[in-house]
Amino acid sequence: MITPSPTTKIAPSVARGTFVEMIPASATKPALVKFAVPNTSYEMHLVPEGEITAQPGKRLLGIITVRARRIDVVQSGGRYVEPVMGRPRRVQGTVVGIDGGALVVDATMPIHLILTDGRQRPEQFEAGQVVSCDVMDGATFTVRNG
Repeated sequence: MITPSPTTKIAPSVARGTFVEMIPASATKPALVKFAVPNTSYEMHLVPEGEITAQPGKRLLGIITVRARRIDVVQSGGRYVEPVMGRPRRVQGTVVGIDGGALVVDATMPIHLILTDGRQRPEQFEAGQVVSCDVMDGATFTVRNG
C-alpha cells in the first residue's frame, strides 16, 4: 500500500510524498525541505519555493524542479534519482510530457527538468522515451494542491 494512501487523483506531474522536516539554512546553504517518497527510501533535500505549512509526517504535494545539464536518450536502465538521500545530482526516467516549458520525467517521482543546454528543447523529446541527465545544485519544491 502506498503511504500516505492516495484517495484522490492528482496530475501526473505532481509529486506525492511526506514532509519529513525543514533543514535550517546555514551560512552557505539555503533552508531545505526534506521530502520522502512513498514506498521508497528516497529523502530528497529540496529548496522550498514558498511556505511549507504541512506538519512533519503529513502528506505533501508539489512540483520538483531541477536544472538539467545535457539530456541523453538511453536505451536501457530504470527510473531513479541519485543519491537516495540528499540533493538530486542525477536523474533517469521516462518522459511524461511538457509542462510550462519543462520536460516532465517519471523518475520514481515526477521531476520537471529545465533544460540548460542551448542545443536542446523539450519538444525534441517524445513521451515514453527514457532519458538521463546530471542536474545542477538548487533543486526546488513548490507546494501544489494536485
